[in-house]
Amino acid sequence: MRAGAIRLLCAAALCVAATNAFAQDANVVAAGTQSAVQLDTPIKAAAPLKVRPIFGDLAELDPNAVLDQQQKPKLTERISGVLSKAMSLLGTPYRWGGESTEGFDCSGLVGYVYRSVLGMELPRVSRQMATTGEAVERSALVPGDLVFFGKRGRVSHVGIYVGEGRFLHAPSRGKDVRVDSLASGYWSGRYMQGRRVAM
Repeated sequence: MRAGAIRLLCAAALCVAATNAFAQDANVVAAGTQSAVQLDTPIKAAAPLKVRPIFGDLAELDPNAVLDQQQKPKLTERISGVLSKAMSLLGTPYRWGGESTEGFDCSGLVGYVYRSVLGMELPRVSRQMATTGEAVERSALVPGDLVFFGKRGRVSHVGIYVGEGRFLHAPSRGKDVRVDSLASGYWSGRYMQGRRVAM
């Protein structure tokens, strides 16, 4: 046999040996999460490797379901109506005792919105409104909740929470209906409580 043919046969033998070794190594990887490792089982080219992570098969998770668990409660149609009505009143002038689109005071604005959208009659003044519905922690506020302000334990102002740490209200004489922050400024230091009167 010629030297060239011998070299060719040797190369082929080495190639087969390397292929078998690779197949065995791959079997180890494929069986890594199982209790036993089988080195003599050949790999099927069409069979994809399945590796399950410690926390379960991520491919089986619904990303939308995960996101929903992290989000705050979705707005109901009723509360969406409350927010739409409230935002449509931005820029309406403040008027002491006002309960119409010609002018509002703080409780007149809130009462008007809830009456117009939900047919709900709330107490006329903020101090009495603060006894309706259920108390809500500041960190758990959702759009549509009522937020109350005052000092020395006495409620004197009310607004409608609109989300992202902001609320809509009729501030005071000379100022129009607007949105302000709960996190900073004048109102942050006077915040007293939140109430949920409708969902």
